[in-house]
Amino acid sequence: MTAPPAGSPTPWSYLFIRWLFKFVLKIFYGTIVVENVDYIPPRGIPCIVCANHSNSLTDALLLVTSIPSRKRNLLRLTAKSTQFGRKTFTSWLIESAGTVPIKRRKDYGDTEVDNSDVMQHLMEALELGDAVCLFPEGMSRYHPTIAPLKTGVARLVSDMLSRNRHNPDFEIDVLTCSITYMHRQHFRSDVLVTFHPPMKFTPKSNPELLTPIDYAEIRSLTAKMHQQISSGTLDAPSWRLIRIAKLAARMYAPLGTTMSLGDSVRVVRTFVDAFKWAEAPRTGPSSEGEATPPEQIAREDMKVVQLARDLKEYQDQLSRWGIKDDRVRRPLTRPVILYRICLRAVWSLFLLSISLPGLMLWLPVFVTTFIAVHQFKRTGPVWDTYDEIAQYKLTYGLISGICTWLFSMLVTLPFAPLTAVFVPVAMWMSLRWMEDAVSAFRALTSLTRLLLIGKPALRQMREKREDLHRRVMELAVGTLGLPEEPEKYFAESGGKEKGRVLGRWASKAKYFSVRRRRKRDWNETLRLYDVDYPDDDY
Repeated sequence: MTAPPAGSPTPWSYLFIRWLFKFVLKIFYGTIVVENVDYIPPRGIPCIVCANHSNSLTDALLLVTSIPSRKRNLLRLTAKSTQFGRKTFTSWLIESAGTVPIKRRKDYGDTEVDNSDVMQHLMEALELGDAVCLFPEGMSRYHPTIAPLKTGVARLVSDMLSRNRHNPDFEIDVLTCSITYMHRQHFRSDVLVTFHPPMKFTPKSNPELLTPIDYAEIRSLTAKMHQQISSGTLDAPSWRLIRIAKLAARMYAPLGTTMSLGDSVRVVRTFVDAFKWAEAPRTGPSSEGEATPPEQIAREDMKVVQLARDLKEYQDQLSRWGIKDDRVRRPLTRPVILYRICLRAVWSLFLLSISLPGLMLWLPVFVTTFIAVHQFKRTGPVWDTYDEIAQYKLTYGLISGICTWLFSMLVTLPFAPLTAVFVPVAMWMSLRWMEDAVSAFRALTSLTRLLLIGKPALRQMREKREDLHRRVMELAVGTLGLPEEPEKYFAESGGKEKGRVLGRWASKAKYFSVRRRRKRDWNETLRLYDVDYPDDDY
């Protein structure tokens, strides 16, 4: 009897890279939430991990660090062949992690490329019981929608089953994963990694995937993968829909609702789907045996489309004023606004003053990454470069951070052991204080703008918001089936998820947390202004 595969041993370079970038990613992103870790097949079961691909090398690093070592000691990665053989840190990083190079037609003048050796290498790794990471979109891109998936993963499953048809119980799993970046390239933004139930295949249970195979089965499996991946992230045809869906979600579950990052993303995705399908042309009945007349469906779609237009107009006005929806929702008197402006000014200046010594250590990191990213942006258009910005920030930030640490120990050589500990602690504490200082300053500027707008304009805006809120709630509760009382529902559901604040006392206590900033808004980043989305005609 053949012993079950145990998986390949873990190379030391892979262990080092996983540890190093787990540390770096936790600094770059404010909160990384990983859902459904229990769905990951254990070591020894051949497994293909598939995810959406919107952030270049950062996607792979996130998967490597999100899969616990107790589940999988090694995740074999793939990358475009042009990343190999360069005299760069990124190239060394990719090669040291045991990454397999894949040739893409676009990198070879759209001529035919031969990846047969690569596929052979991947199949051998799978037969050892390893997990292999593939991005079925084929390439990373800065776009709000998931690209049509390539059929390579489905064909690899078919090849593996056919290759092991003599063993009817041979199992290969396809584990799909959805990665959602709130703002992928921005410092201290948040990330959600959601694993889905694995699809399991054996020669006995899936004879339709054995060669010779009907290509319709390949397309069917690819479609199932696409459906699973898109179900866990924001998949919209335009940035406009993402923008208005987030506004609708904020109106439905306003600031102060104690939601986990996963719940927040799922609510936004529900609105994205509603706006997306309302704008899509109807080619037939939406479900088998549907009794709703086409005229009524058209009327309902037009109501949703009109709501989307009105939400966009409302959001555009908020952006011009430089305030958020919550400032309109909860009106403040002028004395209260002036009091809060003074309070925020004093608090932000205090936090800035105590974080300045540590920020001097951060200065080389910020300058290096700014120059590197600025130069990189000039190499191509937004859609071809913005998906690699986080990768550049991570790489150059890591190198400059290590140099700062080593230089600090060099200039304080007699006390180098103390400096080795003090510098990272000082940098982290200054970063935490700076996050709160920036947040306080953002609130200060928003309150100042609120004073300048004037009561008549705010009153008119509030009336418009009340109408929009009523229509959003009708859509959310009456059509989409979302809970009627979101603040109560989300406060009682879930548990102590990472970054989530439970209750008023916990909210106040978490403000002073050393580990991570208390976030009431998952769209927050370390910026002096609120981050918006690019125009769709970029």
